[in-house]
Amino acid sequence: MWQVGKNKVILMKNLNLHLIYSLNFVTSIMTTETLEDFYKKKFDWLPNNLQQNIGHFNVFKIEDCIGPNAKPVTYSRRSFYKISLMRGENIIHYADKSIMLSGTSLMFFSPLVPYTFEHTSDDRTGFFCIFTEEFFRERFRNGLSELPMFGLNAKPVYQLNQAQDEYVTSLFRKITDEIGSDYAFKYELIRNYVTELCYYALKTQPSENVYKHADAKSRITSVFTELLERQFPIETPSQRFALRSANDFAQRLSVHVNHLNRAIRETTGKTTTNHIANRLLSEAKSLLRHTDWNISEIGYCLGFEEPTHFNNFFKKQTQVTPSRFRNI
Repeated sequence: MWQVGKNKVILMKNLNLHLIYSLNFVTSIMTTETLEDFYKKKFDWLPNNLQQNIGHFNVFKIEDCIGPNAKPVTYSRRSFYKISLMRGENIIHYADKSIMLSGTSLMFFSPLVPYTFEHTSDDRTGFFCIFTEEFFRERFRNGLSELPMFGLNAKPVYQLNQAQDEYVTSLFRKITDEIGSDYAFKYELIRNYVTELCYYALKTQPSENVYKHADAKSRITSVFTELLERQFPIETPSQRFALRSANDFAQRLSVHVNHLNRAIRETTGKTTTNHIANRLLSEAKSLLRHTDWNISEIGYCLGFEEPTHFNNFFKKQTQVTPSRFRNI
């Protein structure tokens, strides 16, 4: 459990799942929420400008999206990006982690990671915007993953003090004003404001990802990490984790396995096998918490041919069986 600054951000592990996961986001198949799904569920209508080839952008006040008839946010991956400015007491379930928020938080979510919110107070306020990769295609030609908050292994939460809250709020208000205007170049202004949001967040909490890839070993480690992460999240029981060993990754990267192992160990302090096992364990925990798939299905999609192999792996890593972990 950890805490940062005046506004606490607590990473909670081993919480009582009967309390934390009381909301209804356990589903038999984890799906990806599209823009169409988002608008139909939250507003029961579709805007006219959902053409994916030219990109989509919209902005909302949180107060306009809550109430007694609001539908819960399901735990899933989205096909779009989201930036939220949120005040109040909330819990984010992000991948296999739960983050408790108090005060004002600026959050960044990409299509790479599934997430949901649990609201623990009724006084939440703020803004959020959603947009597609295509909307920023000309601005970030290598994709939005150029920005550390949208990259792999990103930390999604930036805590804001009062002055920072006021500044970010002013940017969201400018975005809101522009989206409703008739100005011919309004979307260029909006791209500028959203880009400023991102860089302002990095300024308030510098990211260790800004200066990565200093040498060849760092680049190999980065590509290994990307290949590993591309296999997740597991969204259906028929999806399988394919690259499961250092040899598998070395073949894909066209390097000798000893060179791969040495680069990863010297860059991260951990072995290739440790990284693979830790990511497998993380996904296993997420599936046990957020789906009702049986243990055999989870083991199979994670690459274990026999349920006993998955049970032995999980117990070795956690000292408890998958069934016991699910019921804690």
